[in-house]
Order: sequence, then structure tokens, then C-alpha cells
Amino acid sequence: MNLESAIESTIDYLSSERALRAARVNPYWPKWDSPRWHMVLLYEMGLADQIPEIIVCEMVDSLNKVYAKVFPFSVEDVPAGFDPYREIPCHCDLGTIYKVLSAWGVDVDSELAWIRPWFFKYQLPDGGLNCDESAYSKEVKKSSIVSSLPPLEAILFHTNRPFTQEECQFLDSGANYLLSRKLFRSLSTGNVIDQDWLKLCFPRFYDYDILRGLYFLVHWAYKRGKFLPLDAIGESIELIDKLAARDELNVDRIACAGDNTWVQDQGGNWSKTKDLSSFDLLESVNKVDSPSLFLTEQWEDTLNYLRRLDKFGHLQEASSKSDARSVLYRLV
Repeated sequence: MNLESAIESTIDYLSSERALRAARVNPYWPKWDSPRWHMVLLYEMGLADQIPEIIVCEMVDSLNKVYAKVFPFSVEDVPAGFDPYREIPCHCDLGTIYKVLSAWGVDVDSELAWIRPWFFKYQLPDGGLNCDESAYSKEVKKSSIVSSLPPLEAILFHTNRPFTQEECQFLDSGANYLLSRKLFRSLSTGNVIDQDWLKLCFPRFYDYDILRGLYFLVHWAYKRGKFLPLDAIGESIELIDKLAARDELNVDRIACAGDNTWVQDQGGNWSKTKDLSSFDLLESVNKVDSPSLFLTEQWEDTLNYLRRLDKFGHLQEASSKSDARSVLYRLV
């Protein structure tokens, strides 16, 4: 199926009674062929405006009705009547769907007023968030980059007014969390946290790679008038530059592979399985080693913002050990 036909197929599905029923049952599960994932993929392709209004309204209603409005730190803290696995949202879940709905045109802060305060409430002292509830009960509370980016992106890219003091603190702390880890390195050891993050993926859904982190940081620095230290971002710039040797970026890995999902049978019973589903549009855009228009455009946009930051003197010099400045001069 060609890309245009695959897009039409997803839009048709999202308008169907099958999709509406699925959204009513759960706004997240199962992966990957349920309304949420079709909607997120259209958003990542820049096609949020093509999501049918009927499924947007159903998703807003489902988020309000199905989900608990709290992130419990233990099973004992789960509110009565809520399933701890399927009805407790996580931070990356809420950050992602916030972006999708906002991009479509939903006034999320009115229709889902509990989501934005959620991000601030569950930000950890190191500046990030963690979808692993046990992180909040440990003496040393550590965040997750994967968990942190969607909420940070939601606030940065979908606040259509001046940031409040609380939002500025949230964004700046999150950006510093990324910068201190140079987008992909352990703060304590300096080792690469996850080698997969050096391989670009599309769609990402909630997953992370260094281009996603860099894209957030350049926009944060520009919007907030902050300095970006080349020592913190230079290695990622060099790595992505090598991947873009042919003036385009490829999909290097499939983010939505090797995962688990919850599925519901015809009797309404849920079970956990590795038998993940897919759909035509997803299969059309996540082929490994294939050029990705969407990744290439994001890289070009990142470079444009690096040029702006450099023009205004907001890129701080790197150490002599880094080639980031020479790479950057060649790129910008």
C-alpha cells in the first residue's frame, strides 16, 4: 500500500465505529493498532489536522472517564475501582496525547484540566520524571529521559501564551537534566545509557533518540533565551551529522518492536501478551534503512535553530577535545 492510501486507511479507521468502541474501552491499549497510535502517528507526520473530530471527542471523553487522576507510588495507593495496569496513566502517555490533542485544536487545559498540573506535580528533584513509580519512593530519586521528554515537549510546544514561573522552572530544570547527561550519557559514569538512543527512529511514539533530545533543547534555548553549551550537545551533533552523510536521515531502528501489550477478548477479559498488532500506515513509515522525510525535516529544523542561536551568541564554546564547533560551522 502506498503512503497516501495508508493515510486514508488510518483516517477511515479513526472515523469507524470500531475505533470509537476501542477508545471508549481504553485510551491507550492495545499496542499498536488502537486509535491512540493511529492518532499519534498522524501527529508525528504533521497531519494532526486530519484526525477526524469524532475520534478526538471520544478520546477526550475516554481520558476523563477511564483514567485515575493520580500517579500512585505503590499498588496499595491505587484508587479503588481502578486497574493498576490499564487505568493509571503514565507521564509519557499524558505528554504524548496532550501534544496530539492540542495540535488538533483541543483546548486541553480546559477539556482535560488535570493533565498540565500533573507534569509539575511529578517532576523529580533532578529535573525529569519517571514512569516507574518505584523511583518516587527511593532515597535517591532518579528520572528517566524517555519518561521526561513528552511532558517537557507538551509544555514547550503547546503553551500559546507567555510561560508562567512554574512552567519556566519546569522547562529549565528538564533542559538542565538533559544537558547534564549530554542527551544520552549517565551522569555518574559517563557511559551511554542506551545504545539504541544513538539510532534514530520514526515514529517515536514515546521512545527517545538523540535527535529528539537535541530538537527539544534548541527550541527550549531559543524560546527561553538560554545558552546552549556545545560541550553538552556537541557529541550528538557530530553523531547525527554522520548519519546524515547523504543529506537525508534514515530510520535506523523500529521503536515499537519487542514490547508487551494488554489485549481484550470478546468476553471483555484482559490479558498481557507479546502478540503486538500493527497497521498499514505504521508499516509504511518505519522501515529500517529507508530514508525518512520526517527525520530529515526535523534535523533541518534543528540546524536552523542552531543557526539562530549562534547568530545571537547563545552557543557556548566547546572544549578543545570536541569537534562540535567545526562541525557546526560546516553545517550552519
